[in-house]
Amino acid sequence: MNMTHYMELLAVNQPWNLIIFMAIPIVLAETLAITELYILFTRKFDGAVYYLNRFAGIAVGVYFVGIIYYIVTNAIIPFTQAGEWRTAIDVIAVVSYVIAGLPLIWIALQEFGLVNRALDQMGKLKIHATCVALFLVFGHIAMIAGMVDPSVLGYNAPHTMEINHEKSLEHKDHMK
Repeated sequence: MNMTHYMELLAVNQPWNLIIFMAIPIVLAETLAITELYILFTRKFDGAVYYLNRFAGIAVGVYFVGIIYYIVTNAIIPFTQAGEWRTAIDVIAVVSYVIAGLPLIWIALQEFGLVNRALDQMGKLKIHATCVALFLVFGHIAMIAGMVDPSVLGYNAPHTMEINHEKSLEHKDHMK
């Protein structure tokens, strides 16, 4: 089966790529989302859950700066320049993953006090909740699109195994 570059990234270099590109950011983002719900319901802007929320927001935002830099420089730019995208579904998966990180970076910027300074706690909470929702939407688009076999949209992978097998047979015939 063919796979998108998104799935290939997660599948190679096991278990490290899976940990770096999926486990760490998802654990941080889910911690952010769960603590966000608690704060939305309780309106408690102090205590352990609030500080865990702030930590998760800063950590996942800063982490995604590195992920986005890596993906743009090692995937998006080279694949685009070389024409190596595996149909539109591949582009959707990778670009959605990058877009999913942007609202998390905004949350980190807010926690550092670099944006939304004029907002009160409730205004900042609304921005937080909106950013978490955007992350969830784009993150799920990336995961779903990433799991689609690009051949559904017409991608034909180079058949290197078949080609190597044919060359091997030709070489054996030559050796007789």
